Amino acid sequence: MTAARRGRVPQRRIAETVAEELRVRILAEGADRLPTQDQLVEEFGVSYPSIREALRILETEGLVTVRRGSVGGAEVHRPDGAAAAYHLGLALQGGRVTLRDLAEGLRMMEPLCAAECARRPDRAETVVAALDANIEASAGLVEDGVAFTRTAREFHDLLVSFMPNATVRSVVSGLVALWSAQEEAWAVTVARRGEYPSPAEAESVVRVHRRIAGEIADGDAVEAERLVRSHLAATQKLLLDRSEDGVVDAASARARQAMRSSRGLRL
Repeated sequence: MTAARRGRVPQRRIAETVAEELRVRILAEGADRLPTQDQLVEEFGVSYPSIREALRILETEGLVTVRRGSVGGAEVHRPDGAAAAYHLGLALQGGRVTLRDLAEGLRMMEPLCAAECARRPDRAETVVAALDANIEASAGLVEDGVAFTRTAREFHDLLVSFMPNATVRSVVSGLVALWSAQEEAWAVTVARRGEYPSPAEAESVVRVHRRIAGEIADGDAVEAERLVRSHLAATQKLLLDRSEDGVVDAASARARQAMRSSRGLRL
């Protein structure tokens, strides 16, 4: 091993140690910026190259942004649900997970969220009020396929966003956002071809959404769960009949936007 090679290894290890300490600090504290490089060199007692490498590691992870000429330290980006969903989506896409597999996963997990919504003691003023507003918005869009699909998908986004368990909410919201991106892309394609389902079929979706909201309002967790599972199977079929062997898309601009705008991921 050459002298130059031997010199790089310890520096990398030092940088990783500094990055680990800063990572913990970012996740635990509420600061918007890290100290300057001068301050970090003094604090950790290491060289500038080691500090720069540590910041590069954190920047690769999406935890900081380092701007040249900035007076302050690196800008901090604490991870949120949208970032987690994006990386989950990339893992699914990289693993060549099919749309059918994603659809099956949603039919397992989203109905559980509906059941938990029905068990919330505050469901009338929180869950049901939001669902009812979305249903009314959807009802006014049955003549516009693309807009209707986007708004009707927000019903599912809302449903999951009121899941009390934060872990389940984050995971399922990511999957809902991924599916919404695929379904909205489908809506654009079939609308251009004049093949979008009729307004009468859109109205039937509105009626099912009303029934789901009604069961949640009544506190009937079992029936709310059953209705959501049945509804998902019926609506997913429209897309799966055309592209069931397609692979999950998380990398496109449409998919990224869906995850950034997901209500469940922003809670």
